[in-house]
Amino acid sequence: MESGSSFYSADEFKLDAKWLIDPKHLFVGPRIGEGAHAKVYEGKYKNQTVAIKILHKGETPEEISKREGRFAREVAMLSRVQHKNLVKFIGACKEPVMVIVTELLLGGSLRKYLLNMRPRCLDMRVAIGFALDIARAMECLHSHGIIHRDLKPENLLLTADHKTVKLADFGLAREETLTEMMTAETGTYRWMAPELYSTVTLRQGEKKHYNHKVDAYSFAIVLWELLQNKLPFEGMSNLQAAYAAAFKNVRPSAENLPEELAIILTSCWKEDPNARPNFSQIIQMLLNYLSSICPPEPAIPARIFASENTILPPESPGTSSLMGVRDDSGETPKAKMEQKRKSLFFCSDTCY
Repeated sequence: MESGSSFYSADEFKLDAKWLIDPKHLFVGPRIGEGAHAKVYEGKYKNQTVAIKILHKGETPEEISKREGRFAREVAMLSRVQHKNLVKFIGACKEPVMVIVTELLLGGSLRKYLLNMRPRCLDMRVAIGFALDIARAMECLHSHGIIHRDLKPENLLLTADHKTVKLADFGLAREETLTEMMTAETGTYRWMAPELYSTVTLRQGEKKHYNHKVDAYSFAIVLWELLQNKLPFEGMSNLQAAYAAAFKNVRPSAENLPEELAIILTSCWKEDPNARPNFSQIIQMLLNYLSSICPPEPAIPARIFASENTILPPESPGTSSLMGVRDDSGETPKAKMEQKRKSLFFCSDTCY
């Protein structure tokens, strides 16, 4: 893993020539998204349809410096981590404006996809397939020592066929070795881990330490949404949801869910970060559950039932492969729940 000081300073940041975009070859089309820090457009780069993210420069010198640093971090991380479930980075340029160019995913955000389905829920196999896509992306990031810190449905994009999910927006991502210098209360309240909130008011300039387990908590909230297709902490404002989660240990209800899924959820959103599983364990738990409802056929390669991020660059089969794992009758066998429950979480002697 590269040291943080090698690419986190906007002043020292240098983009590798192979990633440098010539703005003369960019054609900016209609706007397809907007956030607090950037606008995203559909466009063309050398006859390739792409997504063009143009970052706001800021007004004051302090704001300009902060946003340039954010740009530098996002480009650095996108350029050094590749995975099937991470949005594909094409290039960037800093002048005349800060621009990040990635593949264009025509399926839209997971948030929009779920909203369009309400009040219906996803098919269970599809929901678990999406969850596996997300977990594999997170496992890849964590294997590179990167914490995303803003995992939520708005930052998860679907391919045009709606069969694969890819993680996007690395503007808040950080190297874990730098968490001592991170600012608390970063991310989106409804999906943020409780330890990101200050239990007491921090003195000016004081930072709060946390680790990659913040992403496991956010993943649990996203998984709950995939299963229930409801807004987490419904009826609460963002701040009310944050207060309830951080100070009252309130979580969305895991009742009426299969026992194995309830175990995954409740383990991932535990108050103690050290008690949460890592993403390799989460993937195995999801695969165990998937195999109980969709037993694998001989024609399906065995490799989809194992973590694949131990060899870099890692590959993921994507949801499209997993959706086909079922028998011809469409029937699901009765799971041996007690045996699964015992093996689900305590999957190895190396846990935590």
